[in-house]
Amino acid sequence: MALKPEPTAPFQSVQYALRVLECVARHGGGVVGTQIARETGVPSGRLSPMLLMLRREGYVEQVADGAYVMGESLVLLGSGDDRRQALEDKLQRTLSEIRDSVGAAVYISRYIDGEVKITQYADGPRAPKVNEWVDFRSAAHASAVGKCLLTQLDHNGRRDHLSRHKTARLTSRTITSEKVLFTKLDNQPPTVPVLDLQEYAVGTVCAAVPITAGQAVGCLALSLPIEHAHRLRKAADALNRKAAPVLLSLAI
Repeated sequence: MALKPEPTAPFQSVQYALRVLECVARHGGGVVGTQIARETGVPSGRLSPMLLMLRREGYVEQVADGAYVMGESLVLLGSGDDRRQALEDKLQRTLSEIRDSVGAAVYISRYIDGEVKITQYADGPRAPKVNEWVDFRSAAHASAVGKCLLTQLDHNGRRDHLSRHKTARLTSRTITSEKVLFTKLDNQPPTVPVLDLQEYAVGTVCAAVPITAGQAVGCLALSLPIEHAHRLRKAADALNRKAAPVLLSLAI
């Protein structure tokens, strides 16, 4: 079952978005699109969809004369004491939107203090979450989430992780050879979703894309029951395209 989702570049999108937001923030009274393009250098073909995304996410608002000003989300995420709760609420809304859009349970996972942790997720009756039959902290070698996080660690970081969590066989598809696993991780293109085709659990397929913000290692993932495996490629492509708003929230 060879699945090779088309690569996209959420990181470049976020770099452009941050430039746009910095420009809007500099112009407290509002700034029009042509001036944003001139000051940021964002290609014209990318600027219009970028501004649409930023409006949809509440980072900018367009006022009566067509100029752009800072939106409520940007104000909330930039305000000290309330930032953590505002970020969590923003990410939860985004996850719910992605769940409904791709028709799958979606997750944000972070690598914190040497462990794999699911920090937020959105599931539902039509998008059941994975049954965590083995602690995700012990299954990084098998799950899409874990492998995606491991790809973002250096060689020593991976070795340290696997010295604490052995590569146990969870299904007949689980990679238990550290050498084979490291080779696959090394060959994983950073802009292509990492897949789990029943490696963690029989009956479930998953995909994950990195959402690294600064020094924090993280990923955005989805899971599907095996009867929906035919949708995995399309869902993984959509997940990759939708990673930019999540990454942007973490980067602000």
